[in-house]
Amino acid sequence: MESSGIATATVGDIELAYETFGDPAGIPVLLVSGLGSQMISYADELCAGLAERGLFVIRFDNRDVGLSTHLHSAGTPRLGDVRRGDRSSVHYELADMAADAAGLIQVLGLDSVHLVGVSMGGMIAQRVAITYPERVRSLTSIMSTTGDRSVGGASEAAQAVLYAPPATDREGAIQRQLETSRVIGSPGFPFDEEAVRARAGLAFDRAHDPAGVARQMAAIVTSPDRTADLGRVAAPTLVIHGSDDALVNVSGGRATAAAVPSAELVVIDGMGHDLPRPLWPELIERIGGLVSRVEGRV
Repeated sequence: MESSGIATATVGDIELAYETFGDPAGIPVLLVSGLGSQMISYADELCAGLAERGLFVIRFDNRDVGLSTHLHSAGTPRLGDVRRGDRSSVHYELADMAADAAGLIQVLGLDSVHLVGVSMGGMIAQRVAITYPERVRSLTSIMSTTGDRSVGGASEAAQAVLYAPPATDREGAIQRQLETSRVIGSPGFPFDEEAVRARAGLAFDRAHDPAGVARQMAAIVTSPDRTADLGRVAAPTLVIHGSDDALVNVSGGRATAAAVPSAELVVIDGMGHDLPRPLWPELIERIGGLVSRVEGRV
């Protein structure tokens, strides 16, 4: 199933690039990407698989990545200072990115959607469910956490690749992504070097902006703990996490599921901080199953 092609939507001062799969009359599902990840982190085949279940799938580039607005004038945040509590170089928080997502839902003429977020995208999706509950029919939070610093921590190796100096050219960006994927990927599944290379090259060609990624990182670091607020989420919630996630420890997923009333927790053995191809059928089935239950199809 082919995509609609890239379009843009104006949300406040931000232009968001987005793409859809499936029949616009289908049940809407909005996919939110993680730190530094563009919409292509949700592979075409995965999106098409969801669309084949009768879903209208929307993926988009968050602010500061891909083809959406890059806030170049904001400069590069001083992450060391940010972590020490100095927010003077921080331009926005996750709440602003959640407002982007909620605004996109409105601009597309949708009353509400089933919301799926991966990693930082899960954090954004959680905030949307908290702040804009009328926009969220269900929430699926994947390999994410609550903002409580005592859970979901990264291993030393994962921190090392996360904070490594950014690449300066295309081949360097590909090599950097290969190194990162080998550290934080899924040890229980084959490493698909060809797919990682292709996606990293495409991401570089679409937009290479290390300062934008740093601004997203600053948004994560400065955003408050969502644990108490998640207790007010009424949308049916599915939490998926890998048992071998080196970047966001599985304790983050467990804490998310514990915080949201009646949330379902699925821990997948061998899964790390990525979405390996062999897991796509299960992800499609679990997300599609939640949607079907909420929509009264089963």
